[in-house]
Amino acid sequence: MTEIELKDIKKITDVINSRYGIDFGNYALSSFKRRIKRIMDLQNIKSVDSIINNLETSTLYFKEFLSEITVNVTEMFRDPTFWLALRDDILIPLLNNRDEIRIWHAGCSSGEEVYSMAILLNVIGKQNKVTIYASDIDEKIINKAKNKTYSNKNMELNASNFNEIYPDDNLLNYFQEKDEKFTLKEEFTQNITFKKHNLVSDDAFSKFDIILCRNVLIYFNQQLQNNVLKKLTSGLFKGGVLCIGSKESLIWCEDINQYQEINREEKIFRKIQD
Repeated sequence: MTEIELKDIKKITDVINSRYGIDFGNYALSSFKRRIKRIMDLQNIKSVDSIINNLETSTLYFKEFLSEITVNVTEMFRDPTFWLALRDDILIPLLNNRDEIRIWHAGCSSGEEVYSMAILLNVIGKQNKVTIYASDIDEKIINKAKNKTYSNKNMELNASNFNEIYPDDNLLNYFQEKDEKFTLKEEFTQNITFKKHNLVSDDAFSKFDIILCRNVLIYFNQQLQNNVLKKLTSGLFKGGVLCIGSKESLIWCEDINQYQEINREEKIFRKIQD
């Protein structure tokens, strides 16, 4: 296979930006290059020019390309210690003193994190106090999230994570099973709204008490991470909470002085300034 060079990446990002208005120019180069290679392998494409031609001539191809290029690997209750900290240190104290809060899952992928939140809120008896918004750039993955159905294989890991938090409960109790597929019961999805949103180009669309943007920033270069974090900061109320991924950091962020670190290990921060 032809080696993918920097000029090839630029050609691809330029045509996507000009044709579809989505700027991948500041995505982490190594990650973007790996995804291009994966697409070429999957589709048995021999040259970058073939990808560019497909992108220029087919909107349907672009939708498939977008689903492959954006990272959608996730699981329910990923990093159980994070969910324990979020439950005990943030959600329960906040909801014991508030009638209503708003949560935004930015870069929600196929919905596992969103539904983890919904189930957790139900278990602590606070679901009716919370409105959840979930967004992603990829309309195809949003539709998958709305379907709220997962395979038996995926549910094994999801249930294992859940039992790290609630050893005496069974995650499958919250789902309906049919043909080895598990669909989250309707009662847990009443307060969830899904929305197409581009973290790179779109501003925060409202104000929130909690924003989760976990394992998303790691795929951006530092400039884009900083720009996106500015948008997330603008979307938080003063006193609001920002949760990022365990391998991500605010240390270099221009807005770092607006935050107080709540939990260093789990990367949970509180906005203390406007």
